[in-house]
Amino acid sequence: DAEVEALAGTTGHAARVGQALTGPQSAILVVDDLATAARYSDAYGPEHLSVQTADPDALLAHLHSAGAIFLGPHSPVSLGDYLAGSNHVLPTGGQARFGSGLGAYTFLRPQQVVRYDADALREAEPMIVALSRAEDLPAHGDAVTARLTR
Repeated sequence: DAEVEALAGTTGHAARVGQALTGPQSAILVVDDLATAARYSDAYGPEHLSVQTADPDALLAHLHSAGAIFLGPHSPVSLGDYLAGSNHVLPTGGQARFGSGLGAYTFLRPQQVVRYDADALREAEPMIVALSRAEDLPAHGDAVTARLTR
């Protein structure tokens, strides 16, 4: 704590760093185990997540919602921001729960194309009808049945 305060006071942006460390967006959570830590992290969706555990690779498999994850003492955020090839444009405000950093795929618009033949649709019909009824959208199932009875 004292070391962080000392370093924060010497930076060229001491006021901004102080606000970042004490503002509502910052917290230190103490949890009972790493599984709980991973769940908290995924619920929060941090822009940057620095994992400083005895075995950061073991925890990585349980982390699913961070903009960028930095493993171990030799992987600082600045490495990812400037040199390592990860991204500097990352989802903020918890958006890492459902979004990713800016990348080439951001500018692509994928389309999903579906093509079944009659036999494949006939095999899928009972499942589609059941799901459409469960969602209270029976016309979706009826559309499949109508195509097959023509």
